[in-house]
Amino acid sequence: MKSAEILDAYNEYILSTYARQPVIMVKGKGSVLTDVNGKKYLDFFPGWGVSNVGHCHPKVMGAVRDQIGKLIHVPNNLHHPFQAKLAKELVRISFPGKIFFCNSGAEANEAAIKFVRAWGAGKKTEIITTLNSFHGRTMGALTATGQLKHQKQFAPLLDGFRHVPFNDLGALQAAVNERTSAIMLELIQGEGGICVADREYIRAIRKICDDQKILLIIDEVQTGMGRTGETFCFKHYGIVPDVMCLAKALGGGLPIGCMIVKKELADVFKPGMHGSTFAGSPLVCKAALGVIKALHRYKMLANVKKLGPYLVNKLQDLKAKYLIIKEIRGLGLMIGVELTIEADKVFKECLSRGLIINCTQGNVLRIMPALNVTKRQIDKAIFILDKVLEGQS
Repeated sequence: MKSAEILDAYNEYILSTYARQPVIMVKGKGSVLTDVNGKKYLDFFPGWGVSNVGHCHPKVMGAVRDQIGKLIHVPNNLHHPFQAKLAKELVRISFPGKIFFCNSGAEANEAAIKFVRAWGAGKKTEIITTLNSFHGRTMGALTATGQLKHQKQFAPLLDGFRHVPFNDLGALQAAVNERTSAIMLELIQGEGGICVADREYIRAIRKICDDQKILLIIDEVQTGMGRTGETFCFKHYGIVPDVMCLAKALGGGLPIGCMIVKKELADVFKPGMHGSTFAGSPLVCKAALGVIKALHRYKMLANVKKLGPYLVNKLQDLKAKYLIIKEIRGLGLMIGVELTIEADKVFKECLSRGLIINCTQGNVLRIMPALNVTKRQIDKAIFILDKVLEGQS
């Protein structure tokens, strides 16, 4: 199909649920995407954080090629070796627990919502989440999300959720009651504009949960798999969640999600209480094992710890140069640049110059390059962003 035919087919046959840009990608390698016309783009927001190890990493591609000719799918009432290996590996690098596999972050969060409802046994039925959060677009995850703009067209939402301001311990304490089953939050609100949770706030929440016999759900759908310089963001805070949700980067581009629950809670779910047809297939599990190998064999966490501050310092130089930059915030290679102007036009101009970033919350640029990004690629991205900001000032 020619470019015009592809764009016409999207308009004719695909629902308009995304604000798509008129760019057609055909190839990706590392931090570079190539469009149908051969133009190359430096990708500093690879798939909403899906491609943490870069596009088509050899460890992921090798795993997929090896598996796809042998066995793609097995129903979950049977066994296969790679789901067992992946579960064992995820528990090893997170905390002692058991895993439910699914296909996305929203599904992982839905599983967590059902899990804590089942744990509450009809007595503890409420979940506290935070304003400005984002947990997914399915009905349970959407209700947990603390952003009215995503919810208002889908009322009535589910009962049993309370939303409190982020980083406000007093408001959270006031919301806790005898019906509270869980507190659910992101340690960095990604869609919310890269807002980072205070360390003492999270440590205090962990203590509240311990004292009040409440479960703590940490949504690491975007922060997980090395994004912040640790394999999981909760490790920065010196706490361990009762339930953790993962997805996005876990599959290296293939759809996978999971919920990890502490081992002592594992008997809450019984056979038949939850399920997912396609979840944990041999193909996606093999790809996820490739992601984990890539993260550690190529020392990507060390690269994040080195180049995250380097990227922030370069952005701070731009802040000193341009008054339209209000604040730089984030952790590792998950960075937000808050502007005093609408960020969408900056995003679009960067795209036209060959740099892919993201715009969220109207005035925040979200920058999340692959974890194996190089200093030279960062310098190139900063050069492009500098030229775009110069034109907006």
